[in-house]
Amino acid sequence: MFDMSLREIDRNNVYDRIVNFYQQLVDGIEIGRNAKLRELSRGGFSSIVLAGMGGSAITGNLLKSVLLDELTMPFEIHRNYGLPGHIDKDSLIICSSYSGGTEETLSAFDAAIERGCNILSVSTGGKLADKARQNNIPLIKIPSGLMPREALGFSFAPLLTVLGRIGLTKDYTAELKKCAEHLKEWNNQYVFESENNPALDTAKKLVGKIIIIYSGPDRFDSVALRLKGQICENAKQLAFCNVFPEFNHNELVGWELSASYTDKFVVVVLRDKDDHRQIARRMEAVKEILDGKNVEVIELFSKGSSALERIFSLIQIADFISYYMALINKVDPTPVNLIDYLKQRLAK
Repeated sequence: MFDMSLREIDRNNVYDRIVNFYQQLVDGIEIGRNAKLRELSRGGFSSIVLAGMGGSAITGNLLKSVLLDELTMPFEIHRNYGLPGHIDKDSLIICSSYSGGTEETLSAFDAAIERGCNILSVSTGGKLADKARQNNIPLIKIPSGLMPREALGFSFAPLLTVLGRIGLTKDYTAELKKCAEHLKEWNNQYVFESENNPALDTAKKLVGKIIIIYSGPDRFDSVALRLKGQICENAKQLAFCNVFPEFNHNELVGWELSASYTDKFVVVVLRDKDDHRQIARRMEAVKEILDGKNVEVIELFSKGSSALERIFSLIQIADFISYYMALINKVDPTPVNLIDYLKQRLAK
């Protein structure tokens, strides 16, 4: 059981938003259905680019993962100012900024306007919403009052719904609702009251360590990125991630002379039933190598039937893990003081 006195550290009640995350997927469907798309409904795009940063950009990674076998055009996530040179008027640019004030995303919006691209904006308001209105650009308006990383469902579900509306994907309404139902059910394993809580057990093993997250290269690289970000922002603790098989060709050798510091690391491996057979074999072999070097390896297995469910099953436990780590570390999961300081410094 959890030491409930630690919950006082969570001054903004992040816990309830994690527990009720499933509802964002359901509410997000209606937001996507009601969005006014104007000429976007005509389709005919050559590529998709989601421009965003942090909690707003991870939506793009997750969409790309879910739609891996379905999309017939390139899907790129752009985490930078401006736009890449190959983007032109036939591209669909999705500008996603929860606050509406992310300077990199605003720069991408301006570049998309200059090139005559098809643009879709996602925000709670701010400068991005103003620019969208001024340029007659479709805007998906999502609920405010959250940290961007807490609003993942509000960023993800409306966009997936809109992509279906404009004919780029199938209709995911039923799958989103089913996924939400399962997330609500799976909550029972991770809540404070759970006597056998795998999220809490994992958090206890990760506290005080440098965390390396490994995953397959296709669907679950986005989950690895989410887990890394949640640990860094919520628990204020360093984490890094990489993917099979690429890191087997370089980073793996870095463990060779690790005897003097292996006790400072924990490796988390994200597993899925549809991992490529050779990827699964690599995961087993790497686990043996790291075990031999006294590095603790924790495996997290996805669950559910569809790719959507399996991806969000790992996001769910990842969010709970990072939350419990924050409380064990005795830090409020909400503030991101170093990011705020950097923004203030750049604004001068």
